[in-house]
Amino acid sequence: QVQLVESGGGLVQTGGSLRLSCAASGSIMSINTMAWYRQAPGKQRDLVASISSGGSTNYADSVKGRFTISRDNAKNTVYLQMNSLKPEDTAVYYCNADVTEMRYSASVFRYWGQGTQVTVSS
Repeated sequence: QVQLVESGGGLVQTGGSLRLSCAASGSIMSINTMAWYRQAPGKQRDLVASISSGGSTNYADSVKGRFTISRDNAKNTVYLQMNSLKPEDTAVYYCNADVTEMRYSASVFRYWGQGTQVTVSS
């Protein structure tokens, strides 16, 4: 089994910054795509940013230019640097990873973190 543990959420003022981290642990052979999603109260869960094993990135239009996703393959960790935060960024942020496990080397499994709250005050 693989677990994703998130950290870095909190309360900030408009225009502030936060850095989210998500560390994967367990019987990991490799990790393909890692991503961040977010879900605000009463709204759907949306993709914020993703990064491939080779470092290729994609961003939602709403965060492009403000957020940066990165990863440290040696630490099995993905980061989300969030700058110029707006109240509309308030949500629970979930990390996601597509993982090939040691025991199941021919398959890829999708894992989710527990979520971390980001609140941006007006």
